[in-house]
Amino acid sequence: MTAELVRGQNHPLSRARLEIRVSAGTPVVAAATLGDERGTVHGAEWVAHPGAHVLPGVEVSRQAAADHRLAVDLGAVPENVHRVTVLLALPEAGPGPVTFGGAAAPFVAVTGLDGAELVSFTLIGLDAETAVTALELYRRQGAWKVRAVGQGYAGGLAELFTDHGLAAARPLATAVQEAVAGSLARSVSSPPPRTAEGDRERSAASPTPGHDDQRDQQGPARVASAPEHAVPEQRTTSAHAGSDASGPYGSPASQGVPAAGAGGARADGDPAPAAGSAPSPGGPVDYSHPGRRTSPAAPAPAPAADDGAGRPPEPVAGDATGWSMDERLYNQVWGMFEDLARSAAAYRSAVDFADSRREKDLDDVLSDPRNRIGGQGDAARAAAHARYADLAGQARAAFERDLAQLTAESRVVEDALPAPYAAWHSAVWQTYRVPMEIPMAVRLGDLNLPEAGPLRIPMLLRLPLERGLWIDSGRPGSIEGELAAGGDVRRLAMETAVSHAARLLAVYPPGEFSVYVLDPAGSAARPLEPLTDSAVLAAPPGRGATGVSEILTRLTQRVDLVQMAVRGGASEALPPDLDTAEHLLIVNDFPHGFDDRSVTQLRYLADEGPAVGVHLMLVADREDASAYGPLLDPLWRSLLRLTPVPEDHLADPWVGHAWTYEPAPPPAGSPVLRQVLGRVAEARRSWNR
Repeated sequence: MTAELVRGQNHPLSRARLEIRVSAGTPVVAAATLGDERGTVHGAEWVAHPGAHVLPGVEVSRQAAADHRLAVDLGAVPENVHRVTVLLALPEAGPGPVTFGGAAAPFVAVTGLDGAELVSFTLIGLDAETAVTALELYRRQGAWKVRAVGQGYAGGLAELFTDHGLAAARPLATAVQEAVAGSLARSVSSPPPRTAEGDRERSAASPTPGHDDQRDQQGPARVASAPEHAVPEQRTTSAHAGSDASGPYGSPASQGVPAAGAGGARADGDPAPAAGSAPSPGGPVDYSHPGRRTSPAAPAPAPAADDGAGRPPEPVAGDATGWSMDERLYNQVWGMFEDLARSAAAYRSAVDFADSRREKDLDDVLSDPRNRIGGQGDAARAAAHARYADLAGQARAAFERDLAQLTAESRVVEDALPAPYAAWHSAVWQTYRVPMEIPMAVRLGDLNLPEAGPLRIPMLLRLPLERGLWIDSGRPGSIEGELAAGGDVRRLAMETAVSHAARLLAVYPPGEFSVYVLDPAGSAARPLEPLTDSAVLAAPPGRGATGVSEILTRLTQRVDLVQMAVRGGASEALPPDLDTAEHLLIVNDFPHGFDDRSVTQLRYLADEGPAVGVHLMLVADREDASAYGPLLDPLWRSLLRLTPVPEDHLADPWVGHAWTYEPAPPPAGSPVLRQVLGRVAEARRSWNR
């Protein structure tokens, strides 16, 4: 039975190998310290954090995330360690709230490796704090206990580390935040919060036959977005279908306070909803998603009847909530993204549990000298391997069911996506018309996991862009990527940039998006031909020092003017000839052709431009800029890194999987890019823009 702790309460721990789950509703940093009998942390080497995530007996996440899983083996911590303290902090670099008072109350649970929840603790009452000591595991008279702490610090990690006795508290806090900033640069931002109308719930599914009643799994819950005027709302998440091998990763969703814990109780102590959310014994897994609700403007389609063979009904495109079909499809794609992330996490965790169980069984066999040789030992070892195969097989079967449903949903959704969300090979581009409204998002490629096989999730980014893009023209990080590039990564990088720019031009109304190009050496003339031949650029590509200086000066002056007008509340005072469209600057082969002044201007555009509609797309190899040393590190961290070839460098905002990003260029030999740009140019001429 789960013990729900309040601040200051303690509880004995019956297991040594534990997992600590954290759900915060917003990306947070998770860390852990090892302390002596007095709780003193004697140095930075006693702190596990994203920059040094492993200590003896403790492992934490490598990045900031809304959900965390910390592994703890109390039997492996050093003898002189008497306290393991779990810390949470808000990242300084990130779009989330600046204090815990502006976020949902963090929820912490201590579980066994089998997912059984031992204790839970909701950190309520936080206000101006930016770092908090969540709980501590402490040794008392040879036994371990857990205490709910909930002590917050308005001074952040530096104040927290100081309170733990660290002499170099501030440098360590800075190092932690720098490591987090580096991880945020590779993370795909989660969608914004949603309204009550936009809330999307996934109902509990029936467990598979043979389900262990002691393990109530939770799982994927869809993330939905809301209009800009919407206010955040706490989220209720229900259980997810899965077998008893699903592992401990079936966590509450990333928005709001976690809803259901072991035994169907919510984290706030209220009983879980009775209808459609509690697991029922026996029966096939129900994938009909009865908890989904559509907006009043779009009544829910009639559910397909089960054919009696245990197969789920056919998926429906646009069954997520939203104010329009585009918003519902956007929410549905993000829901598929989160579902796959959590299902894969459950599968990986279940396999890890099966492996640890096998190791324990084999250790038990070897601990008895009578079993090391002879038939009895062989039988015990065979039984251990058979148990592993059974547990891993159950986990794979549960994952395959989720994967089959997501694959079916992907096929239906892909065919229904509008042009901004659709791949270039979609038929929707053959009937393309220049839009009159700015869409919610734009597709910049696909994401997949190695376990998911051919399943791809569209990578949709909200518009307007909140950060610049970096198309990495350096050497691919994998042999597969290098083979795909054929040794010409720089050309592929520029072609990828042109494809992204063309898509952005195509999804904005006429004259609402302007593209500038800096190509100091003129080396990108061939890849730029679709843009230059269709005459959709706002100015000819800037070449040489003069061209670079002219375009950078023009854009920095625009940023200065708009910033002054906004801050002074005098938008009507802007010059009448000022181009009010969104601007995108493509920079090829940075930093070649840039002097110190132009580098400073570029950094200024990257930092200040997005807030006033000036965006940056950098096509560069970071190694080429190594001569600048750490001067340009903030520039790289401020940009979302994309690659011209498949590479597993992006992370999701829920469990931090390393996702393989795949660019989505037009099909080889297809004229679709030039056709679309030609229609954009024609629409601009007709609108005289």
